[in-house]
This record gives sequence, C-alpha cells and structure tokens, in this order.
Amino acid sequence: MGFNIVLSSPSGAGKTTITKKLSQKYPNIKISISHTTRKPRPNEIDGVDYHFVTREEFEKLIQKNNFYEHAKIFDNYYGTSKNSVNKLHQGNYDVVFDIDWQGTKQLSQFEELNLIKIFILPPDKKELKKRLINRNQDNNKIVEKRLKQYETDIQHWFDYDYVVINNDLESCFRQIEKIIENHKKEKMSFI
Repeated sequence: MGFNIVLSSPSGAGKTTITKKLSQKYPNIKISISHTTRKPRPNEIDGVDYHFVTREEFEKLIQKNNFYEHAKIFDNYYGTSKNSVNKLHQGNYDVVFDIDWQGTKQLSQFEELNLIKIFILPPDKKELKKRLINRNQDNNKIVEKRLKQYETDIQHWFDYDYVVINNDLESCFRQIEKIIENHKKEKMSFI
C-alpha cells in the first residue's frame, strides 16, 4: 500500500491549493476525490474536483457503509469513498486527502491506512479573512461563517502529526514535501 497523506486546515488556509500542487508535481500522488452534496462552483468539474451527488444519494452511500469518513460541513455533506481510495492503492499510488478534522478523526480509526497527518494554519485570523475574501468564491455571509468555524478548527491541531504555518505558499509546500520525503526514507530504512 502507498502512503496516505492527510492535509487539513481551516477553510482558506491553503490545503486545496497544496493538495493540487502535490498531485501536479508528483505523478505517483493522487488526490482522493470526495463526494459532496454542495453545488459545484463555476470552475469545478464533477469527477475531478468532487463527485457531486444529491443528499439522498449521499445518505444511501452512508447506509451502505461506503465511506471511510463523512461529515456535514456548512450544511453540506462530504465523504471519502472506500472504493475510490482502494482503487488508487491497487494502482500503487500515494493518496492525499483534502479533508477537515472531523474526517481525519474518522480516517484515523483505520490503522491499515497508516496516515501522515498534516495540519495547515494561516499566519493569523486577519490574513485568513483576507484570503477568503480575495479568493472570491463565497458571499460575505459564508466568509463570516468560515471565520467563525476557524475557532473550532484550530482546536484540533493536536490530532495531527505535523503543523505547518502557511505564511508563504511555496515555503509551506516545501515543508510538506520534506515531511513526506522523510516518511518515505523512514519506511525504506525498515525494509
């Protein structure tokens, strides 16, 4: 089985950007594409960014125990399909999960996944607000909701193996690359 890398952060701290950078730079790293009940944003593609499903479809998948993890975030469900992750492992890929702390807690229950858990923080709340506004994806009400959620999110950093502050995207990305590289070296030294 390949490596399983979890990237979590408060909304707007950079986890999705870093997740995409990892998969673009390293052909052996594939993103676990979550299922969600939220509506696609204008630039999002079904099956690439998310698997967009109805609430009813999502609830059926929960009943069938098809998720490693799932959570309700900002009035929408998100979940990681066991089937899609297992297919990536069968292809000998490392898998990166772009999920929140709730999902990480659930994934951590599956010891066979052998997770590398990394929590990304913004330099401060003021910078986070600036990033949320600048990315221009949400209205002011949603931005305020995400800022309010920040206080809850940051309380869960201690559930992670590493905490990285995203003061500068490139520097943060290099730190995460180094963490992954060190884990791979450790594993190779045990073989």
